Amino acid sequence: MDSVFDYLLTETPDPTPLESITDAWTRHRATADRFDTTVDIAIAGGFGADRLGFAFLSGYQQALRALLPDLSADELVAVSATEAGGAHPSAIATPVTETDGRWRVNGTKTFTTLGILARRLLVIASAGTSADGRNRLRAVLVDAAQPGVDVTNLPVVPFAPEIPHASVTFTDVAAEPLPGDGYSDYLKPFRTIEDVHVLAATLGWLMRVGRESGWPRATLQRLLAAVAFVRGLDMDQPTAPGGHIALGGAYAYFEQVLTELEPQWAQADPVVRERWKRDRRLLATAGKVRAQRLTAAWQSVGMVAGAGGADR
Repeated sequence: MDSVFDYLLTETPDPTPLESITDAWTRHRATADRFDTTVDIAIAGGFGADRLGFAFLSGYQQALRALLPDLSADELVAVSATEAGGAHPSAIATPVTETDGRWRVNGTKTFTTLGILARRLLVIASAGTSADGRNRLRAVLVDAAQPGVDVTNLPVVPFAPEIPHASVTFTDVAAEPLPGDGYSDYLKPFRTIEDVHVLAATLGWLMRVGRESGWPRATLQRLLAAVAFVRGLDMDQPTAPGGHIALGGAYAYFEQVLTELEPQWAQADPVVRERWKRDRRLLATAGKVRAQRLTAAWQSVGMVAGAGGADR
């Protein structure tokens, strides 16, 4: 297998413009077999992308494969969790029921990234209320092509417009249950796994831009150091507090690198530069939730703001 560091420094970027998600996914798949880990595949996929939105595609899909290793390599999959009240466990009302070993889903998910293109959906649904009054969540896989799955595209968002989002309504559709708890084993860890893989893909894309733009060696070196930082994050236990704190450090370092990159963008292709200005908001979409997880992680190890140097 290739060294992802050497790959980023020596691979010739494919100059062919990517016209669609299908094009971007085809290029991603052509590279994936050259690497062993989901993070390295995300990095290489980001390098192959010609814009941040398509780099996100690589990171998102590899995050799903880190969560669900048995997914086939070629199928597009999407997480379907958010409802009218949000994606908090208490807000998920879409019911999943089981009768004689057959699982069925009903309800509506209001925001599913890649929903219109996904062959299967990882649906987080409610299996009722536990004895202590909590919402019991289950994760199920749903074949998006079956009758009863109604996918409606949402309006294009102002950043990364190449990535579609949809609402999805399920009407008595068959589902494949996954073992474990829908929140603690799937939805909660995926949020962290997705952050890691999307950051990895973004760094791969930035390395491509840097090489094509003639950025200084010192800049590329800093980007490679950020790649090393992300590759070192432990995804075997994505909900562990230490991992969240390390991820917080990785994002802090990444923000420093982005600040240092500002003067370098003048050397980039104007189209690429303008897309970056438009799309960089994509990287901040989960920032508030990520900050909350970081605060909770520090608290769980006995350090709060102003104590033990946690905020210094």
